[in-house]
Amino acid sequence: MSANTWRQPTGDSDLPDLSPDHGQAAPSTDGPPSTGATAAVDESGRSARRFWSARRIPAAIVALLSAAAIGLLLYDVVSVRAGQSAMRWRRRLAEELATRPLDDIWMIVGAAVAMALGLWLFLLAVTPGLRRLLPMRQPTDVPGTGEVRAGLDRRAAALVLRDRAVRVPGVQSARVAVGRRKVKARAQAHFRDLDEVRADLDAELGEAVTSLGLARQPTLVVRVRRPKKGLR
Repeated sequence: MSANTWRQPTGDSDLPDLSPDHGQAAPSTDGPPSTGATAAVDESGRSARRFWSARRIPAAIVALLSAAAIGLLLYDVVSVRAGQSAMRWRRRLAEELATRPLDDIWMIVGAAVAMALGLWLFLLAVTPGLRRLLPMRQPTDVPGTGEVRAGLDRRAAALVLRDRAVRVPGVQSARVAVGRRKVKARAQAHFRDLDEVRADLDAELGEAVTSLGLARQPTLVVRVRRPKKGLR
């Protein structure tokens, strides 16, 4: 098994219960949405590390453009050393850079574009990427798993939580969005009291989020409302 692996569940039966107890969020009133507890570290005490993207496409684009520009410049320099005249574009570029003032609009635009590209490349270099993968907890009671890392796809987690939400009595439809720090669930209840449906959703989704085995326990936000007239 490789050092960086991730798996995607296909249903509730594929989700291992990695925690000794099931967390349950408290029900809320009609005002503010309900929220659950958040943990920033896993059970082993280490902070959750995100998966890093290889950035193959940006790296390939930068490498190809750099190689083309350097190759063209090197060809022109070699041609000049061989006794031929420099290319027209290089003579024009040297003339423009020597004669245009620094407050010229095209100089400012060129500097802004170069700064934006440099900032974009810097952000790609220092940020992990792969926001769709959520790190999972590492088991502490299994030997030889210290270097194995697992990740859960956010869309797969949202599908699992949505399936758990629609099982609650009174829920007609549900939408679940899973983020790195927050899980937002919006449900429509076509019968039963809204407070009862919300309490059952808090309990059901709180247990489901805990059973996902994520290294960072996200906050649970549940909103329940009646469907609009004519949409039943």
